[in-house]
Amino acid sequence: MKILNSRGARAVALLALVAMVGACGLSRSGPTKREIFQGSVQKQGDAFVVEVNDRVTRATSVVPAIGFSQAFLKAGQIGSDTIRPGDTLGLTIYENVDDGLLANQGANASVLDKVQVDGAGFIFIPYAGRIRAAGNTPERLRQIITEKLDAQTPDPQVVVRRVAGDGATVSIVGGVGAQGVYPIERPNRTLSAMLATAGGVSIPPEIARITVIRGGQRGEIWFQDLYDNPGLDIALRGGDRILIEEDTRAFTALGATGAQRRVKFETQSLSAIEAIAQVGGLNSGLADPTGVFVLRNEAPEIANMVLGRDDLVGAQRMVYVLDLTEPNGMFMARDFAVRDGDTVYVTEAPFVQWTKTLGAITGTAGSANSLAAATGN
Repeated sequence: MKILNSRGARAVALLALVAMVGACGLSRSGPTKREIFQGSVQKQGDAFVVEVNDRVTRATSVVPAIGFSQAFLKAGQIGSDTIRPGDTLGLTIYENVDDGLLANQGANASVLDKVQVDGAGFIFIPYAGRIRAAGNTPERLRQIITEKLDAQTPDPQVVVRRVAGDGATVSIVGGVGAQGVYPIERPNRTLSAMLATAGGVSIPPEIARITVIRGGQRGEIWFQDLYDNPGLDIALRGGDRILIEEDTRAFTALGATGAQRRVKFETQSLSAIEAIAQVGGLNSGLADPTGVFVLRNEAPEIANMVLGRDDLVGAQRMVYVLDLTEPNGMFMARDFAVRDGDTVYVTEAPFVQWTKTLGAITGTAGSANSLAAATGN
């Protein structure tokens, strides 16, 4: 009996030893904090590992801004009454005789509806000939037509009405109430007014991004900035293309967080503490609050500022370390900006691997005992 007990004890001890040796192969959510530090440049790795402090948050707070260039901002509003190629005009010509040149029998006025301004900017009026309309106001065109007809009918009176056609239009696509092609008229000669004409934005305003394409130029602005700062509103030009789309920026959350996935930005700017909150916070049963990392490829200008150097060239792999247990750790996480393409990784607490190892040992020992009982040993 003593021999059997001794054999059983040796078997259990052997299985426990195997489990402990194999603990390094236990499942986990990613590298440990120690392993990340081992990959630093200081230890012959290829990434700079930097602890976040006030100086680092200031150096990395530079977020690429979007906004209109001076070419867009300085463009004045186009004249709402200026006639352009493609516009439609309505003409009424009164003649001071019973039997006029243009009027029907018994009438002293003739109406010419929907006179189209051709691509070259001209219209044709009977007895007045081909007249350049584009570039003139309705009042100036009235004077020109009156002068042309005055030599053929006594004291003609002309009324010119401009009906906006396709001479000055913009196209609007994307997240608006009604996509389409809209004429530029007196009430909607600016970007904000044209968006209102199209039914307003249909995506969350905080992440709505507006792009205006004008010939070879391209300008972008946040919808919220457009309305918070009236000075950023721009005058439109015929042929402008306006695109309204949802922000495409995102970061990736990995490790001991509430969720591991790619996460879109919900605001124009995003701090590390907000990024963690978006994925459900730290996993209280797994996370190490001293090991919150933000990984990114940093521009050389910013990397040099962070590291106090001036010799780095090209994008640099940076690993920023946040310790939420420090007295000001939460403030650092609140002030540190997360950017598009970042990876936010939270390491597991040291006890987690011990727990997994003990679980593997006790589980293996239990299996060995069950096997021994089944075989009758």
